[in-house]
Amino acid sequence: MVSTPSQRAADILKVAESVEKRFQQGRRVLSFEEYLELFTTNPRRYARDASRYVRDVFDHYGTRQVEHPWGEFTRYNLFDLPWEEAGAVHKSGPQSNTAKRFALLGQEHVQEEIYRSLSNFAREGRPNRLILMHGPNGSAKSTIVACIMRALSDYSGKDEGALYQYSWVFPSNKTVKGSLGFGSQNAGEKLESYAHLPDDQLDAKLIIEVRDHPLFLIPVPERRAMLEKITRDDGNDEPLPDWILRGELSHKSQQIFEALLASYKGSYKEVLKHIQVERYFISQRYRVGAVTVGPQMSVDAAERQVTADRSLGALPASLQALSLYEAKGELVDAAGGLIEFSDLLKRPLDTFKYLQLSIETGEVALVQQNVQLNCVMIGSANELHLDAFREHPEFASFRGRFELIRVPYLRSFVEEQSLYDSQVAPQVQRHVAPHATSVAAMFAVLTRMRKATVDKYDRALGAAISSLTAVEKMDLYAQGRAPERLDADQQKTLQAHVKDVYIESDSYPIYEGRVGASPREMRGVILDAAQSQTYKCLSPLAVLDEIEQLCQRKSEFEWLQQETQTGGYHDTKLFRDALMERLIGWWEQEFYTSSGFVDEQQYSELFERYVQHVSVWTKKERVRNRITGEYEEPDAKMMKEVERLLDIKGDAEEWRRQMISTIAAWAIDHPNEKVDPSHVFSHLLKRMREAIFADKRVQVARLARNVMELVHEEKSGLDAQTEALAKDVLARLRDKFGYCNECAGDMVSMLVRKRFFE
Repeated sequence: MVSTPSQRAADILKVAESVEKRFQQGRRVLSFEEYLELFTTNPRRYARDASRYVRDVFDHYGTRQVEHPWGEFTRYNLFDLPWEEAGAVHKSGPQSNTAKRFALLGQEHVQEEIYRSLSNFAREGRPNRLILMHGPNGSAKSTIVACIMRALSDYSGKDEGALYQYSWVFPSNKTVKGSLGFGSQNAGEKLESYAHLPDDQLDAKLIIEVRDHPLFLIPVPERRAMLEKITRDDGNDEPLPDWILRGELSHKSQQIFEALLASYKGSYKEVLKHIQVERYFISQRYRVGAVTVGPQMSVDAAERQVTADRSLGALPASLQALSLYEAKGELVDAAGGLIEFSDLLKRPLDTFKYLQLSIETGEVALVQQNVQLNCVMIGSANELHLDAFREHPEFASFRGRFELIRVPYLRSFVEEQSLYDSQVAPQVQRHVAPHATSVAAMFAVLTRMRKATVDKYDRALGAAISSLTAVEKMDLYAQGRAPERLDADQQKTLQAHVKDVYIESDSYPIYEGRVGASPREMRGVILDAAQSQTYKCLSPLAVLDEIEQLCQRKSEFEWLQQETQTGGYHDTKLFRDALMERLIGWWEQEFYTSSGFVDEQQYSELFERYVQHVSVWTKKERVRNRITGEYEEPDAKMMKEVERLLDIKGDAEEWRRQMISTIAAWAIDHPNEKVDPSHVFSHLLKRMREAIFADKRVQVARLARNVMELVHEEKSGLDAQTEALAKDVLARLRDKFGYCNECAGDMVSMLVRKRFFE
C-alpha cells in the first residue's frame, strides 16, 4: 500500500519527535554546573580514562565459559556482536547474518590476555604499554580490534557509556551587551551560562579537539580534593586514574582560560559561563575515539594555527591576539578510546620510534605543545616482521613498552568451519552442499598441525602421543577424541592431557598454528569451488578439486614447502585422500540413515538398554521390566547380541566391568552432568550402527542405484513403488541433512562408484 503525502509527513514528524526526545534524554548539551551535578551522581563512571572505559566495555556485555578439549576459557560476549544480532531479528536475507559475518570465532585465550592487559592498565593508572598482537596473516588480529571498536561505538550510545567533552562558546553582542565582560562588569549578569544559547546567538565556538575532560577546568589541587571526598566512601578500592587526577588543560584551552580569567579580573565563575559540555559518541567511521592507522610513512599527530582561520574572526579581541594551535592526527582523533596500529612493524623504525617515549610519558611532543594521550594503543604484526624486529638493537628498549599477545590460526576444525559457514558461505550464490565447508576447514587445520616432541612427556603419555597422526591430532583438538586403535588406558591418558599437547609448542619459534593455510586462502578455494562447471551446488568434491589446484602452487606458500614427517604431517596429498575417505564415510552413514531400513532411534535405544543391563549385571542386581513391572535377571541374550555387533574380542565379562569403570570415571570428571551413554561411548555407538547397516548392505546398494537413476535420468525406468521409495530417500536427505536433489545425486553417484560397486 502506497503512503499518501500526509502519511509521509506524519511519519517524518514522528521521527523528528523521536530524535528530539533521545537528544533531551541523552543529556547531549550541558552547562558546566549541570555537568558537575551529573558527575556527582556516578563519579567513577564519569572519571574513567580510556583503559578503564575499554575494560568496562568488556564487562558490560558479559562473559560466558566455553569448554574446549584443551581447557575451559572465558569468552567475552562483545566478540559475538550481540547488539547487531538483536538489530537483525526482523530482517531476512544476507543482512540478517551481519553479526555472525563480523564476529570473532574462537581465540578466547587472546580475549583473556587483552582483558588482563586492560585490567593492569587500570590498576597502574593509565595505559602504559602498547598491546601488540602477533601471528600469521589471516589469524583474526584485525577482526579482534574491529569487534572492540564496534562494541565501543555501541556502548558509548548507552547511558552507562556516556562520554563528554567541552567547547568554548562566545555569545554575540546582541545577546550580551558590552564586550562579553572583557572590561565590563555588567556582562552576563542575566545568564548563568552561555551553553544553551542557540547557534544564531553565538559569534564563535572553539572545540577542544583533544577531548579534555571537563573536570580539567578545575585546578589540580581542588580537583583532587573534590574527587577524594566524593569517592571516599563508595566502596571501590580501585584508585582513580592518573588522567583525571593529574590531567591538565590542553595548550589551546589553557590559553583561552587564562585570557578569559584575566579579562574577567579573576572571576572563575564568569569564565565557566563560556563552557558548553557536549556528549560525544565513539565512531570508527567518523574517527572519533576509534581509529585505525595503516603502515603509512606519516606522523600520527600534528598541529595547525587556528587563529589564522578567518571563520574565527568573531572571537573577542583578546583571544585573537593569542597564537592558538590545535592538534590533529590519528592520536588526537583516538582520544578517549582506542587506536589501532595495523601492521605496525611494516613501518620503518623511525616512523614509530616516538611511541616509545609517548607510551612512557603519556604525552606526544609537538612543536608548540605536548599533547596528553588518553587512548589505548593496540597494534598488529605478522611473525616475519616481529622476528626481524627481535634482531634489531632497539628491540630491547621497546620490549618493556609492548604487551605481546600471540594470535595463532585456529586449530579446531569445528571453529574453522563456523568461520566459513558464517563469513564465506553466505556470499555463495549457489546451494551449499553438506560437508563443503567441513572439508575446507579440516584441510586448513591439517596444514597447521605440528608433530609432537615426545621427549617432553612421561613414558605412558609419550607412547600415546608418539603414534598420533596429523588426522588423529586434528580430531583430538576438535572433539577430545582419542584414536580407537589405542587401548582404554592410553585413550584415557591422552584425553586427560589434551591441554599439554595443545600448548606444547607455545615456546617454540615455529609454534603450532603459525604455519598453515590461512582462512583467506581457503576463502578463495571455497568461492572458486562455487563456480565449478561440474557441479551445480557448492560441492565438497569441488572444494577438494580446488584444494588440489591450490597445492600445486608450492612456491607461493610456506606451508606447502614444509618437509613431510611420519604420521602424515605436512603431507597435503595424504590430507586430500583422508578427507575424501571421510567424506564418503559421512555420505554412506547419511544414506543408510535416510534409507528407512533401520530407525536410528532403535539402535540408540538398544545401546542405552545394553548399558543399563550391563550396569545391573555388574552389581549383581535385577532389572525392572518396563511392561510387566517385575524384576528380572539382565537379558544375557541381548547383551551378547550387542557385543557381537560391537565385535568384542576376549573376555566379555571383563569388557563389561571396564565399561562401567569408564562410566564412573566420566561421572567423576563431570559431576553436574547426567551420564549419556551415547555421548560417553559415541565410538561404540558408531561401531554398532555400522554393524547393523552392514546387514542391510545389499538392499542399501540397490536403493542407491535407484536414487541415482531417479536424479540423473530424464525419465527413469523405475516402477511406481520403487520410485516412491527413492523419492522418500531424497526427502529424508533434504529434511535431515540439507541435501538438494543435485548434491544428493552427486553423493549417490560417488557411493555407487566407491562403496556399492560390487
